[in-house]
Amino acid sequence: MQLPNGAWPWWSGMRESRYITQHIVAGFGHLEGLGAADLRPDGQTQAMLQNAVQWLDAEVDRDYRELVKRTKKEDMEKYVPNGADIHFLYARSFFPRWPIDGATSTATDFYKQRLAATWLSHGLQEQAMIALALHRLGDRSTAQLIMESLTQRATQSEELGMHWKNFQGGYDWWQFPAETHALMIEAFLEVANDAASVNALRTYMLKLKQTTDWKTTKATAEACYALLLTGSDWLGDDDAIAIKVGGAEVRADKKEAGSGALEKTWSSAEVKPSMGDVIITSTADKPSWGALHWQYFEQMDKVTPRESPFSIKKEVMLTEQTDAGPRLILLDKSRALKAGDKLTVRIELRTDRYADYVHMKDLRAAGLEPTEAISGYKYQGGLGYYQSIRDASMNFFFDRIAPGTYVFEYALRVTHAGDFSNGITTAMCMYAPEFSSHSSGTRIEVLK
Repeated sequence: MQLPNGAWPWWSGMRESRYITQHIVAGFGHLEGLGAADLRPDGQTQAMLQNAVQWLDAEVDRDYRELVKRTKKEDMEKYVPNGADIHFLYARSFFPRWPIDGATSTATDFYKQRLAATWLSHGLQEQAMIALALHRLGDRSTAQLIMESLTQRATQSEELGMHWKNFQGGYDWWQFPAETHALMIEAFLEVANDAASVNALRTYMLKLKQTTDWKTTKATAEACYALLLTGSDWLGDDDAIAIKVGGAEVRADKKEAGSGALEKTWSSAEVKPSMGDVIITSTADKPSWGALHWQYFEQMDKVTPRESPFSIKKEVMLTEQTDAGPRLILLDKSRALKAGDKLTVRIELRTDRYADYVHMKDLRAAGLEPTEAISGYKYQGGLGYYQSIRDASMNFFFDRIAPGTYVFEYALRVTHAGDFSNGITTAMCMYAPEFSSHSSGTRIEVLK
């Protein structure tokens, strides 16, 4: 698909694209970093790559001359390089064997100078690219300053590893979570030379994959590059993990290749109180995770709350009309309900990590009916979701949840007298079912 001028288009038949060309050039830089590229000087790959680099140099020179022509001198002194400028320096920095010379050198020096003064105004992914590019292109003091700043702003967790709580993903290519974290791994390896941080970053990358998907093939390739770039082999098939349940060692008949995943099930007759003691011993220097599920039957209103990375709190309140407008009153023993009363269900959902494809199911008593009758897409509590109204439950489907606290409310109408179990609210990451949580059960009494 490479065009005669050396650039690549986005799709065949389109005009050349600077971003796509820079992305492919950086991709070849990644391959070389992993020792997986064809480096023969007379090979087709190197000729293709050299043509692309030459086109990028000429394109950046042309853009810079246009910038100088239309920009006042005082504005040039305040210029903040954009994402395309930063991406070029990052992609180009992989190939010092083709020196940046001539007019392109003037443009590159200008962008380097302005980035050294304005790097704080950019997002996390761009800051990582700036640090890598400046480190490779000679400005190592600024690169070290950026890495120190990133270290100070990072959050360290024994379970989740190293990440940035204030990072907000977006729709621009420099705001994607997987690509951002992959660049952080590359920067802390090459610029900071910090092995402990690199392993903590790799841990977070894998934990991110446990509850989310890497949205695109591009994100997956970047994540794989970062995980393969350095560190010990975390995918080796070894017997370094020993599991004891109730004092008896768990031996799996079959393990999944690569991940080492195993599964063991006990029937109700085999379950003993001592099996509440689980000991996991690992001699391998790599993260591991698993889950223990205990299934049993219990009356809904006697169920106690359970937390995981999800936490759910459910409240049912009476909506009472007053002279000052509607007022919500938390139900208790002293407050009697009657048919026709309007109730408001408030659900508070908390999570400490990103999670994709989450289903939250709120059961309701038989004597209650929702005031809404039509399912559909909604936005509430800072989240967009699909709400499905069923005979005995209200269902919420989220394609992605970011760390934080979210509150949802919906209305019910009391239709029958009686003493009812109002059920529980459950939230589950559908592709990582060990990440599930439920609220406590409650009862509702409606007088005749």
